[in-house]
Amino acid sequence: MIRVHGATKRYDETVVVDGVDLELPAGGVTAIIGPNGAGKSTLLSMISRLIGLDAGTVTIDGLDVTKTPGDVLAKRLSILRQDNTMTARLTVGDLVAFGRYPHSRGRLTGEDARHIEQALDYMDLTSLRDRFLDELSGGQRQRAFVAMVLCQDTDYVLLDEPLNNLDIRHAVSMMRMIRRAAGELSKTVVVVLHDINFASCHADRIVAMRNGRIFQQGTPEHIISAPLLEDLYGTTFRVSVVDGRRIANYYL
Repeated sequence: MIRVHGATKRYDETVVVDGVDLELPAGGVTAIIGPNGAGKSTLLSMISRLIGLDAGTVTIDGLDVTKTPGDVLAKRLSILRQDNTMTARLTVGDLVAFGRYPHSRGRLTGEDARHIEQALDYMDLTSLRDRFLDELSGGQRQRAFVAMVLCQDTDYVLLDEPLNNLDIRHAVSMMRMIRRAAGELSKTVVVVLHDINFASCHADRIVAMRNGRIFQQGTPEHIISAPLLEDLYGTTFRVSVVDGRRIANYYL
């Protein structure tokens, strides 16, 4: 379980995350949604220790992320950031193999090779393993970075806007892969999304943030409602049920 208590982050006089209390149970997919500037990405980075806390605590299965050695934490939790850039000219296979570093320290074993192959297969990248990253489309590169995170084989996987640079077909495929990984690989996935319909269709629970605080949290059935979304985003919504899923229309 991920437990966040009183998490706060300031930049000068601006409070970006404001005393957040949150508990995310193990298993399944949790989507974090909210308007720009809500603190979604900052909260995810605080949970993963990429950004320090100005106040509060974060624990992963009882481990305080601020005190746990990096090599121990890296075997429990992995994160894909929004801005993923590589200056080195790497192949897809090389990039995915980096996910094994916390386990092998660069000396790959047969077990590492198995995880690399599995991650490439999950993200439909096997045929591209020898292609250089700068030869790929933006969507293919994004899938390669997600494969690297899956290859790390952690219980908790944090993904910050993994649908960046993906067209509709590949975004749908990505969310299906994330959903599949949570189930078949027993991962706890926390994903920041801007598309609330992907959150509605693929997440078990949704955390809505606004102004650095938790606005509401619950199941898609609870969160994806016109009055709540209108209050959250400040625009008009119409919510319909399509094949048992709640779909929000905001192009009104």
